[in-house]
Amino acid sequence: MQMVVSDRVVGQQPNGERATVPVIQFSNGTGPKVYIQANIHGAEIQGNAVIERFLSLCRTHPPQGQFTIVPMANPIGINQKSGEFTLGRFDPISGDNWNRQYHFNGDAIAPFAQQQRHASDQQVKAAFTELLQQQLQARLQTPWGLKTGQRMALSLQQLATDADIVLDLHTGPVSDRHLYVPEFARAQAKRFNIPLNIIMPADFGGALDEAAFSPWWQLSQAFAALGRDFPIAVNAFTLELGSQEHLDPHQAEQDALGIASYLEQHGCWADGSHHPTPVTQHACLLQDYRALYSPSGGQVEYLGQLGTPLPQGQAIARIWHYHKLGQDTPLFEEITLPCDAIPVLHFASANAQQGTELYKVLTNTFEL
Repeated sequence: MQMVVSDRVVGQQPNGERATVPVIQFSNGTGPKVYIQANIHGAEIQGNAVIERFLSLCRTHPPQGQFTIVPMANPIGINQKSGEFTLGRFDPISGDNWNRQYHFNGDAIAPFAQQQRHASDQQVKAAFTELLQQQLQARLQTPWGLKTGQRMALSLQQLATDADIVLDLHTGPVSDRHLYVPEFARAQAKRFNIPLNIIMPADFGGALDEAAFSPWWQLSQAFAALGRDFPIAVNAFTLELGSQEHLDPHQAEQDALGIASYLEQHGCWADGSHHPTPVTQHACLLQDYRALYSPSGGQVEYLGQLGTPLPQGQAIARIWHYHKLGQDTPLFEEITLPCDAIPVLHFASANAQQGTELYKVLTNTFEL
């Protein structure tokens, strides 16, 4: 199996040099079209290690299907350093999140469904894919121009639009592994073998996974309103694979196996070909994925162990107030959980403003 590597232009630097990303493509027989991307946020490097391990699996045992894989998807963000830190979550010019600038215009759904009401599923899929590509091309050609992040996102999204499966690899700040799961794909998501899961609605909020599955989910709903059953044609997930600024090749091996195990369900390999070490899988609805904010500024001692179910009233953090040293007043306050929860991630710094998002937690949990 031959892998073809090319460069894709996603922008231009002030000195005139092109901003490019590597694109790896290979195909083998009949099977789904799969798009995998990593590192759109500059500090989130673990996805690149997972891609490296996944490609090793593919070389050893070639999968069926057509694959497009983009590691290091943001050449600006990954080079956005300040001292020892990589700051590449937000565009430094606009302040926008790099992963909230993908595009979809839902106004086209209802008229398209009415027009294609009696077409075959195959015809509908081809026509709707073409419509989505046209939307992206029109957006790229707007006479008003685009922000840096918008142009980059649209250039990447063009590669993903005709895929049947889209996987966007991320990490959190200091984070346990977790997965964003569209509700319709809940049963399939177990095969990723990721311990914490957030169940998503059909809404589009600008992220790549939503840009991939939301149009097809909304189209299915529009056809249902017309009395037609049309299957959701695209599966898409955001995989959060640990902590930013951290590289763990051993865990990357397990997550590559999890991705391969998921893809077995779609015919890329024979079922049972890959065996990640099983983990207990907890889940909650997106509306129950809650943030806990710091009630005051200070220095934070993080107490809540990530991935561990904790009871209501458990101390999850301690805020130290060292500015009160030498005074006859308490030096710290404890932050407790308002309900039972499972901590997913916490702020990367021990230095917090009042109102800092200290933790994100699953609440009202159930087994996936």
